[in-house]
Amino acid sequence: MRRTDALLLVSGIAYSSFVAAESLPRGVGPEFAKFYGSKATFTCIGNPSIVLKSSQINDNSCDCPDGSDEPGTAACSYLDPLSPEQPLPGSLTGTTNTTNALPGFWCANEGHIGTYVPFMYVNDGVCDYELCCDGSEEFAHVGGVKCENRCAAVGKEWRRLEEERKQSKERSAKRRRTLVKEARELRRRVEVMIANLQEELKRLELKKGELQKKFEEAERSERGKVVKGEGQGGKLGVLLGLAKNRVSELRDTLDKVLDQRDDLQDKVDQLEDILKKLQDEYNPNFNDEGVKAAVKSWENYAAEQASGKGPELADADIMEILKEDSETSGINWAEFQEEGASDADIVYNLEAYLPPFARDYLHEKLNLLRVWLIENGILADNPTSSGESRLVTAAREALEAAKNELSSKTSTLEEEQRDLEKDYGPDDIFRALKGKCVSTDSGEYEYELCWMDRTTQKSKKGHGNTNMGNFVRIDREMADDEERADGKGLGKGQRMVLRYDNGQGCWNGPNRRTDVWLACAETEEVWRVREAEKCVYKMEVGTPAACEDVHEPGVKTKDEL
Repeated sequence: MRRTDALLLVSGIAYSSFVAAESLPRGVGPEFAKFYGSKATFTCIGNPSIVLKSSQINDNSCDCPDGSDEPGTAACSYLDPLSPEQPLPGSLTGTTNTTNALPGFWCANEGHIGTYVPFMYVNDGVCDYELCCDGSEEFAHVGGVKCENRCAAVGKEWRRLEEERKQSKERSAKRRRTLVKEARELRRRVEVMIANLQEELKRLELKKGELQKKFEEAERSERGKVVKGEGQGGKLGVLLGLAKNRVSELRDTLDKVLDQRDDLQDKVDQLEDILKKLQDEYNPNFNDEGVKAAVKSWENYAAEQASGKGPELADADIMEILKEDSETSGINWAEFQEEGASDADIVYNLEAYLPPFARDYLHEKLNLLRVWLIENGILADNPTSSGESRLVTAAREALEAAKNELSSKTSTLEEEQRDLEKDYGPDDIFRALKGKCVSTDSGEYEYELCWMDRTTQKSKKGHGNTNMGNFVRIDREMADDEERADGKGLGKGQRMVLRYDNGQGCWNGPNRRTDVWLACAETEEVWRVREAEKCVYKMEVGTPAACEDVHEPGVKTKDEL
């Protein structure tokens, strides 16, 4: 059966409340009854200057330019404000480009709801029960068609569905109120966190200032010391530092001597080769005293080397000496640099046995304690290998810890403030849905919507997921869709649209984008997904968050008296 935009529903006001049905021409609606009566003449509604005989009403001839004389026939169905202007012989206006004063043929539909049927449907041989359940629009029985009155059954079913829609609307409103309460509580928590962070930052700023002063004082005290650098801590400490430096110098010198020895050994080997070759190849019968003396000297040198005379130091022993000092070789300088661990050091090392969050807290407190103990002469200020006193080191570490904590808290505060200023829709309602996801199967893909986050296309064939867009903002647009029997549609009117942009790029195309259109529903549900244009998707979603702002029963609003 047919449905058109020309269908107009009116309230269920009884037809007889205006005038008796038998006193009005066929097809006249309640709100137009005042123009029709038992008078002998009829005045065209839109053209008062034109007066007709009452017999000309519903005579199947369009005599009024606005068609008001034919409320019960299709004689004026050709009138249309969107028709192109054209000469029309016999027409008072000379064109079809005009508006009919009547919205259509009135079907009383007793037992249901009265409606207007487009004039073009009158006596067209089709029973339009979804518009005119009483069948009165086919009064001429064109082609032998007789439309029975089905308003009792249609009205009963409509009332049943209307009751279900009403209950569903109430459940949706209740769910929306729950979401609003959750959103308010979440917002309150953010506001409390921001207030706490602001107070904590004030405290940390004061603490940082105090630690900065202590660090600067420790540095000034350190600069005033006579002996600085490695070996701090008295004459023995200075001597220890000098000894360590001296050993390092001797080790470096020995390393250079070994390099020179290896170079000289290469030269000796070359000379030995020359003399050995001279011994083997010279002519003993040739009387050359110089050559004979050289050969004789080489023979004595070779015999002495063969006898094993002369000192010899193994390379392994030398390499052992050249090893860097550590706990396993050479001198373990740490044993001399760090005096025996004190009770305070043992307590300090307990940090290693604590979890990270407790370790950081304890480390900060112990640093402050050590600074206080050193400043008051209770704990010795033992020097460190870096040449900086432990007082300065502890003060620096305490200051850096305070700065890091201040920076971390500041970042958290800024993030929470941005979240508080973010648009979460009316009543902050989407704050209660943030992080939750809904999905639907659609052929070879599964489409997922994560509120205030992203939309995703998931392949069922194991080809990975595709980002269809990241949440950007909330807009509003007008929807113009037909009402669906199951209620899972956008309908007509202004709707919220969530914009998800800058998704994964399409092959040889732009980045993907998703417009999520919302309509009222009891639960969060993705109804349909389609690609409106290349890489631009339209997702229709039902959610209580899109329902009207229905206040809880019994609770007065500001506008109520």
